[in-house]
Amino acid sequence: MRIPNLKCTMAPRRTLCGAAALFAMLPLSGCSHAPNFNILGSYFPAWLLCIAVGILLTALVHWGLLRLHVDRYVQPSLVVYPCMAAFFAFTLWLMLFS
Repeated sequence: MRIPNLKCTMAPRRTLCGAAALFAMLPLSGCSHAPNFNILGSYFPAWLLCIAVGILLTALVHWGLLRLHVDRYVQPSLVVYPCMAAFFAFTLWLMLFS
């Protein structure tokens, strides 16, 4: 494989050019496939599943806090619960797909 517009005439320089080309192609190894799920013949991205499960886990935590009567100490709830849903979604993504 030749790289156009690069003149590598000497042996050490040719090795350096080959190493640079190999190093430039390393990030492309992560582009093999996207994590998708086939649900009833339609493909859904995995991040959508992680967000849905994260929201469900947040609802369960909220229900648990209501049952323990400590929900009034979670302030500001407008910020805490979306951050909790994001935390659960990101954690699931890291545990299952990375």
